[in-house]
Amino acid sequence: MKILLLIPPMTQLNTPYPATAYLTRFLREKGFQVEQRDLAIELLLDLLNAECLPKIHDEIEERYAAVSDEDLPDEIYHFFTQFSGIRQAVDPCMRFLQGKDPALALRICSRRFLPEGPAFEALYQLEEQLGEVALAQAFGDLGIQDKAKYLATLFINDLCAIIQTGIDPLFEVSRYGEQLAISAPLFDPLYDQLHQPETLVQKTLRQRLVDYLDKLQPDVLGLSVPFPGNLLSALQIGHWCRQHAPETKIILGGGYPNTELRDLKDPRIFEFVDFITLDDGERPFLNLLKYLQHNSPATTLCRTYRLQDQQIIYHPDAPGQSDFPHRQTGFPCYDGLPLDRYLSLSEMLNPMHRIWSDGRWNKLTIAHGCYWKKCSFCDISLDYIGHYDEAGVDIIVDRMEQIIRETGQTGFHFVDEAAPPKLLLALADKLIERQLVVTWWGNIRFEKTFSAERCQHLADSGCIAVSGGLEVASDRLLKLMKKGVSVEQVARITRNFSEAGILVHTYLMYGFPSQTEQETIDALELVRQMMLAQCFQSAYWHRFSCTVHSPVGLNPEAYGIQLLPPAKRLFAENGIDYRDSVDTDHERLGQGLKKALYNYMLGLGFEYPVTYWFDQPVPDPTIPDNFIQQALQT
Repeated sequence: MKILLLIPPMTQLNTPYPATAYLTRFLREKGFQVEQRDLAIELLLDLLNAECLPKIHDEIEERYAAVSDEDLPDEIYHFFTQFSGIRQAVDPCMRFLQGKDPALALRICSRRFLPEGPAFEALYQLEEQLGEVALAQAFGDLGIQDKAKYLATLFINDLCAIIQTGIDPLFEVSRYGEQLAISAPLFDPLYDQLHQPETLVQKTLRQRLVDYLDKLQPDVLGLSVPFPGNLLSALQIGHWCRQHAPETKIILGGGYPNTELRDLKDPRIFEFVDFITLDDGERPFLNLLKYLQHNSPATTLCRTYRLQDQQIIYHPDAPGQSDFPHRQTGFPCYDGLPLDRYLSLSEMLNPMHRIWSDGRWNKLTIAHGCYWKKCSFCDISLDYIGHYDEAGVDIIVDRMEQIIRETGQTGFHFVDEAAPPKLLLALADKLIERQLVVTWWGNIRFEKTFSAERCQHLADSGCIAVSGGLEVASDRLLKLMKKGVSVEQVARITRNFSEAGILVHTYLMYGFPSQTEQETIDALELVRQMMLAQCFQSAYWHRFSCTVHSPVGLNPEAYGIQLLPPAKRLFAENGIDYRDSVDTDHERLGQGLKKALYNYMLGLGFEYPVTYWFDQPVPDPTIPDNFIQQALQT
């Protein structure tokens, strides 16, 4: 039985999403013939090249034939007027971002090689504010490669905006048709979109898929859908596979169905796939393959949806079987993925923020699930959070050594929900003991155990960055959400990491139940002080979302909210609308929070009062302006 696993567009462009890599190694060890491909990077490379750009130009020109130059969107006007330069630059630029032509950096940095379109506007504004030294301040005199990477990324963003505006409005750099899939109560919008005429983007994707189906002739096609921005393209792939290779069985799994499709009622999705699996994919996929080989009955299927007589059938956990322990899973194999074709992008002038999009990272999971699993905003009732299982430090380091031999890459991103401190410190010991030179980063909780000495020990083992949650930056709300940390603790721990030379990114949240406007402004003041004190270098504000699988969604009364009657739901169910006990305009506050944070990450605006960032009056902060300094001296 031949199996093809696909990553549908769009996901990261700098490194493969690990889901298919985990399944590939697992299934090969079980004796199956498995191939994997990343259609996200393949689609982008098929579109952004000198051969395809004239097709894009002709199609856009035909669409805007009756529109005057003055009425053209900025992206399209730039594309038409600078087409010759854009076409000349695109292939060299892509090679440079793939690390294949570093000498081009000097030409890119001249600011005369790449036609600069609307995506460069933020840079122009920064240069207006700081003068010509803006990029020199960010990269210095010798940071030519990084500077060129940033400018080249802006050029790529311009091209993607041209495709989105002129060819396919659903197309974005790292997502496709996302808004159609986010907590979609009904399948209708997706279903209607799947029956629309194909765009050039979709025709290009279909041709790539057909090539793989003809060459590999799989019996089973597996589609991993980690995010809402992958679902539409996954279903399109299923639709085209039905037409071109109708005997191939199609299985859909991943993070999106795990969280959104646990109460599926609309059978129309099975026009595009045969089976949908939930939670860890190894056991459901393996049982499905045995079922398809006629080696086991349907009763052995595990956490799997299928259609029978136009009725949706769900098979829960298989009797007498459990999921495989983490020592047998979470170990990627990258064979079949084009590791030399991914793009190292730099989307922002911030050293920590860029790590997500720059560099080719080997993905590895230290432990399954979260060892804390108490945060009230988190989906702790689901298996991927609630079931905790460690692999063991010796197994982890053995896997790292094997992956290095297979890929030639020594960079690792630990993709844990929150890597356990005890295991991280043991990992550092083992890496130093084996004299294994690696570079690694991952997600943690800002635990008290991360003393200055221990942070330095992690740095000595190769740790370059960590990310973790400060969330609401309010001790009252942190206690309410059972985060298990205080603002002062986060300040001290993040400072410990920073002083050890480890970059820190923190997740921030606003709009948590009962959060007042004053608490939101105070949170921003604390963030300002912490970033000014170099506790962390990068952050991102998330708007709180109540989900059906979180303690807030399961027990709303404890958090002072009232869940609103849901609309008719036959498809996805995750986010829930609610009425808060406090009337706060979080939408208005969010704009100011994000504006302030963007400037702070560029090292700007710390001298302004936090009220400066809001278009309408907000209360002054009640936090003393030396609060964090005092906390750090304690």
